[in-house]
Amino acid sequence: MADVFGNGSKSVSPIDDVLHQAEVTILGVGNVILRDEGFGVRVMEYLASHYDWPDNVQLVDGGTLGIELTQYVTGTEKLLVIDSINGHAEPGTRFRLHNDAVMEHFQDKLSAHEVGIQDVLALLTVTGHKIPEVVVIGAQPYDLEAGVELSEGMQKLLPEMADQALQELAGWGIHPTPKKDAGDMDYTRVAESIKNSNNPCLPL
Repeated sequence: MADVFGNGSKSVSPIDDVLHQAEVTILGVGNVILRDEGFGVRVMEYLASHYDWPDNVQLVDGGTLGIELTQYVTGTEKLLVIDSINGHAEPGTRFRLHNDAVMEHFQDKLSAHEVGIQDVLALLTVTGHKIPEVVVIGAQPYDLEAGVELSEGMQKLLPEMADQALQELAGWGIHPTPKKDAGDMDYTRVAESIKNSNNPCLPL
């Protein structure tokens, strides 16, 4: 691999040569130790464990990463972000943001990971790597207290949000194959990597 920091004998390679790339990226973000804050990560885990994905799709556990997410989304053509969204609405309210509306939402810096997403999208724009298609989906949380298990209300929403994600992806021509042996979700797991045959869920 090239020395991306320029400290070795090789010259620094272009950003396209050293970063993870996929045509479509599904990014789950949030803090899973603050209950419903981790909703996006849990939905992403659900999608990873219940479906086999085409080679041009990557699923990423973004957790609370900030600018580090750049390496996973640079070069992607379509980005689907799944998040716990504070839209100052009733708990369980679902949201969908598309392209310019995404940046408008994240200008209201609601949490550390949302600031990170805003910074990543802004950096990609100014460096000529703007993602052509960005959609953010999520729901208003019920409970943000410390704990690793989603609230009952958010657990009920999880399959619905996964279905919404699948609808978004179908609009992009992405049709994963349901797994026959998918088990029940474990809402108490914190930082375990999920892998399927083609696309690892990249861990923190």
